[in-house]
Amino acid sequence: MKSPNAGLRFAAVAAAFLMLAACSSNKDATGASTDSTAGQIRPGSAEDLAQNVGDRVFFETDRSSLSDEARATLQRQAAWMAQHGNLTFTIEGHADERGTREYNLALGGRRANAAKDYLVSLGVAASRLNTVSYGKERPVCLDSSESCWSQNRRAVTVIVSGVGS
Repeated sequence: MKSPNAGLRFAAVAAAFLMLAACSSNKDATGASTDSTAGQIRPGSAEDLAQNVGDRVFFETDRSSLSDEARATLQRQAAWMAQHGNLTFTIEGHADERGTREYNLALGGRRANAAKDYLVSLGVAASRLNTVSYGKERPVCLDSSESCWSQNRRAVTVIVSGVGS
């Protein structure tokens, strides 16, 4: 049988916990602060592009055509680029480890150009966009598996500089 004070003890412990939680700083699982004023991302920065818009699009094996998801990301990029008209960009094309170095350089180039061409079709000035292909030379994942290869088949939009910098 429960003591009549059990409910009161529970309420007191819960209230103490809530007061303590309200006084503590907000930290995520890694210990990083999640307070609204701490670690704010500067608008127009590479972090802003990566976290709030998406700085990369992905491709199917041996393809350079844009998926619907890639187009949606590039549409967000184009809108973001319009807000930050002083910036210039390089679109890096990448491939997975399969295929020859020469083939993957050409494939990475086609991927970078597909992203650039779509951004230009959305109104981004071509003069603000350059392309480069790294082929399979700069993987983000090194495992020989489809889940890894799919991360390496990408085009990444990188901020180069502000106009006139």
